Amino acid sequence: MQDHRIRSVVIVGGGTAGWMTAAALVQHFRSTPVSITLIESSEIGAVGVGEATIPTIRRFYAQLGMTDDAVMRATQATCKLGIRFLDWSAPGSDFIHPFGHYGQDVRGTGFHHYWLKQRQAGDDTPLAAYSLGAALAAAGKFALPAPNPPTQLSVFDWALHFDAALFAQHMRAYAEAGGCTRIDARIRSVEQRPEDGFIRAVTLDDGREVEGDLFVDCSGFRSLLLGEALGVRFEDWGRWLPCDAAFAVQSRNRPGDAPAPFTRVTARSAGWQWGIPLRHRAGNGLVFSSAHLSDDQVLAELMPHLLGDPLTEPRRIPFRPGRRAQAWSRNCVAIGLSAGFLEPLESTSIALIETGVARLKQLFPDRRFAPAVIDEYNDQSAREMERVRDFIILHYKLNRRTDSAFWRDCREMTVPDTLQRKIDLWTARGEFVRYRWEMFHPASWLAIYDGFGVHPDDYDPAVDAMTPADLERGLRDMRDNIARLVASTPDHAQYLAALDRGQAA
Repeated sequence: MQDHRIRSVVIVGGGTAGWMTAAALVQHFRSTPVSITLIESSEIGAVGVGEATIPTIRRFYAQLGMTDDAVMRATQATCKLGIRFLDWSAPGSDFIHPFGHYGQDVRGTGFHHYWLKQRQAGDDTPLAAYSLGAALAAAGKFALPAPNPPTQLSVFDWALHFDAALFAQHMRAYAEAGGCTRIDARIRSVEQRPEDGFIRAVTLDDGREVEGDLFVDCSGFRSLLLGEALGVRFEDWGRWLPCDAAFAVQSRNRPGDAPAPFTRVTARSAGWQWGIPLRHRAGNGLVFSSAHLSDDQVLAELMPHLLGDPLTEPRRIPFRPGRRAQAWSRNCVAIGLSAGFLEPLESTSIALIETGVARLKQLFPDRRFAPAVIDEYNDQSAREMERVRDFIILHYKLNRRTDSAFWRDCREMTVPDTLQRKIDLWTARGEFVRYRWEMFHPASWLAIYDGFGVHPDDYDPAVDAMTPADLERGLRDMRDNIARLVASTPDHAQYLAALDRGQAA
C-alpha cells in the first residue's frame, strides 16, 4: 500500500504564531518521522503587541509539559483574573469581565435569574459581588484556585500578562530542542505545482529552495502564502468593527506601583486604550478609527495615560478586521494574523493561534489532502472567528455614550444576525444562545450585558418557588462567602514575590 503520510512541514514566519505552532507540532510528532522547519528573518520584526491572554494559554503550554511558574519566570509575567472596562457604557462606568462564574445555580435554574428577581425587588447589589474572580481582581489579590473547590462560589480561572517576545523565545527554545530546524532568511518567491497550484517550495533570498508536504503560513498580516501566493480573498469586517489602527508603546513601571491582576481597557473618543502590567515594564496602546481621529489626536489621548513613563516611541500598527475566506487552501494552512485579525479587546489573538494549532493536530492530513478534512477545518475556523467577532461587536453595540460620532455610529449600526439573535433572546428571556465553536461562554456574555446595563424584561418564573426571605438569605450568604475568601487571599504583589522565592501556591 502506498504511503501517503506527511513527512515534512514548513512553517513560514516566526513570532508568537510560528513558534507556538512549531512547539506544538514537535511535541505532537515526537515519536514519528515528520520534519518541522521554520523560516523567519531576523531582519523582520514581529507585531509583538499581544501581551494579554485568556486562560486557555495555560492549557496550551501545560500540554508541552511546562508549568505556570516556569513560564511566568521566563516571560516576566503577571496574573490576569479578567478585564476591567472603564468608561465603556458611559463616562464614569466601571466593570470587570472576570474568568469565572457568578453565584450558584439552584435546581437547574441559572443564578442570574435569582439575582434579577432580587434586583427587581430593589436590591442594588452589583453582580460582581457574586463572582470570586471579579472580587479578587477589584481588590488586587491573587492566589491559585482551590484544586477541589468546595462550592461553585470558589471557582475561578486565570491567565497571564506576559512579554510576547519572551514567550516566543520560550516556545522557540522548546521547539528547537525537540528537533525543529530554524532557517534565518527572507522568502523571495513561492513555487507552485503547475498541475494543481499546490505549494511545492519556497525560494529564499540566497537562492535555496525549501520543499515541503504541508506549509503553515504564520507570516502575519501579509499572509505571504495563503493570501499572496494562493490568492485566498479577505473578508473585511470593518462595517461592524470600525477601528483600523493602533499605536503601541511600552512604559516603565512606577516605583512602588503594584501590578494589577487584570487588563485595563478604557474607552476613548474614537476607540479604546489598553494597559497591561508586566514585571519589568508595562504595555500600552490605543486602538482607534482613523476615519474619526488623526494620529496626532490619538497620541494626545494615549500618552498622558500610560502606566508609567514611556520606554519606547509609539509605534503605529494599521490593520483590517476580518478573516481569509478559507484558513486552509490546497496544502497551506494559515495560523495567526495570516488567517485573520480581530482587535485585541478580549485578548483573543493568541487564543485563536491555540485553537488553530489544535485543529491542525486533530485534522492533520496526509499528502492526498482530502477535501473533507480541509472543509471541516475551514468550517470550524470560520464559525469560531465569527463568534469571537460577535462578542467584540457586542461591546460597541451596547454602548450608551453620546460624546462622539464614533460611539453613536457604533450604537446605531446593524449587527450580524447571529449576534442580534443573542441580544434578542437575552432581553426577552434572560437566556443565552449557544453556538458551535464558541470561545466565550454564558458567564462572559452575562458580564458584558450587565456591565452595559442591559437586562432582561423578566426572570425565569421557576425562581418564584423560593420565598423572598430565603432568596435574600441565600444571596447574602453567597456574598459573605466570597468576601471571606477575598479577605483571606494575599495581594497579587505578594503572590509574585512568593513566585520569585519558589514558594507560590
